[in-house]
Amino acid sequence: MTTVRAYINARIINPKTGEDFTGTLVTEGEAISALGPDVTAPSGAEVIDCQGHVLAPGLIDMRVFVGEPGAEHQETIETATLAAAVGGVTTMIVMPTTDPPVDEVSILEMIARRARKINRTRVEVMGAITKNFEGKAMAEIGLMQDAGAVAFTDGDEVIRNARVLRRALSYADHLGALLVTHAEDPDLGGPGLVNEGEMATRLGLPASPVMAEVMGVNRDLSLIELTGARCHIAQLSTAAALDRIADAKSRGLPVSCGVSAAHLSLNEVDIGEYRTFFRMVPPLRSEDDRRALVEGIANGTIDVVVSNHCPRDQEEKRQPFEEAATGAVGLETLLPILLELVHKGEADLPTVLRAVTSRPAELLGLEEGRMEVGAPADLVLIDLNSPWVLDADKLHSKSKNTPFDGRRLQGRTIRTIVRGRTVFAL
Repeated sequence: MTTVRAYINARIINPKTGEDFTGTLVTEGEAISALGPDVTAPSGAEVIDCQGHVLAPGLIDMRVFVGEPGAEHQETIETATLAAAVGGVTTMIVMPTTDPPVDEVSILEMIARRARKINRTRVEVMGAITKNFEGKAMAEIGLMQDAGAVAFTDGDEVIRNARVLRRALSYADHLGALLVTHAEDPDLGGPGLVNEGEMATRLGLPASPVMAEVMGVNRDLSLIELTGARCHIAQLSTAAALDRIADAKSRGLPVSCGVSAAHLSLNEVDIGEYRTFFRMVPPLRSEDDRRALVEGIANGTIDVVVSNHCPRDQEEKRQPFEEAATGAVGLETLLPILLELVHKGEADLPTVLRAVTSRPAELLGLEEGRMEVGAPADLVLIDLNSPWVLDADKLHSKSKNTPFDGRRLQGRTIRTIVRGRTVFAL
């Protein structure tokens, strides 16, 4: 028998349309069957009183690194999906940088089978663009797309050979597939660990100039213009690169871009005295860059916000800064960090939610991310005003490498629903 649930007294937000109203949403089985200010709970339905809290589409995190297969000591699909549920993420897009990498169908299918067995949040997979991320020979993009790959990327690796990237873009365009690139000139960026500037000089650390990202973006934009192919530039960190994207969009190029929640909230000063939990790719930039990225979210130039969830164990992080691994976990902090922008008046709630719901769904061709009759019943109930302090030891990820340990936050997930079924409740 199909289960019917009615979420009453909810502040319902549809990020795709900007609608924001108080009313009721009804789910029947795995889909939304009714919603609106005048909708009432059907007879016999299970009633959930939302008490005025925000009910929105479940978050879609477009950039999640997991350790399975190959580094299960850092994170497994089991622990990652639990962290995702706690964070209100109903669909996580797994990067192909596993061991072995997702550059062939068998590894993609293994991850998909594992996710189906766990049956908590949705798990989609990106395939590799080139075999073993070497930037030389294309991986079997067509076969992986047929097996369910939602996009293709080499993660943080730059495809140095422009001819290889041009060929991959043209092939992807023929298939209707999306390529996701890491924009950087690796020769200019070199071994840069932090943003080039006063902070890098004071710390005596190898630095990455802003122009390394700009040159990478310029190269990718030129190839997008040449091929006409859709391309998503995964992680911007600088105002100058964002300006190039804005100009390309104004000229009608089929480019989109993303930013990590950490780069919207932190800057190079947060590194302090060699705090390795703040070592990331790309590096944290200046406060002016951070503010420009926030403005990019508010005005829509930036399409997507991601957690860039990158688990590392303590041995990898508790090293001298130059030897420490990059990355931070972020599935459980993606939403509260975005809510900081709302509380500060830097962006409105539908806008920030659009960047983690309907927009990534549009780019990846997913059915989720919508608040419409017939849409999948993937939802998140949010208490906007609940104050809390993040304790890294209480994170549900297997690794605890967060830069936000001890941070005072306002707003959190209180219920996560996937396919009409509650997978987390506070």
